[in-house]
Amino acid sequence: MLERDDKLVRRHFLAGWWMLLVFVAMGAALEAFHGLKLGFYVDLGNATRRLVWTLAHAHGVLLGLVNIAFAVTLDTRGMRPETARIASASLLGASVLLPGGFLLGGITVYGGDPGVGILLTPVGAALLAVSIVLVLRQVGRKEPEVKRPGGPEKKR
Repeated sequence: MLERDDKLVRRHFLAGWWMLLVFVAMGAALEAFHGLKLGFYVDLGNATRRLVWTLAHAHGVLLGLVNIAFAVTLDTRGMRPETARIASASLLGASVLLPGGFLLGGITVYGGDPGVGILLTPVGAALLAVSIVLVLRQVGRKEPEVKRPGGPEKKR
């Protein structure tokens, strides 16, 4: 039986919209750094910082949208509770580690190489892949009934 978990739906809607706010603001700050020609950002020796911070911004915005899409999927399609919990935890972990690794990697740059924080990004990417596989496996199944908390079962 598929279930809709209102707490997870709310958690991912909130995470997604907050991520959009934070990473869109970050994008505006990066544009300001560029427009003001701030040396720590635009100098030739800081190309690595510019790249990884741009990647942090892009991945953060994208993962914000993915969290919203996951919330919509949970709300409309439902998932098995154990699968939903694992997919949720994996997606939230990816949402922190993937852009966070890029962001931390750009704080201190070593001769063109990002800082050690960049090592968080592959872990975040793996968690994102786990979440996507779990969602695909669940969405691909045909289970006609979705149990809604506190309400009657509904045919889908």
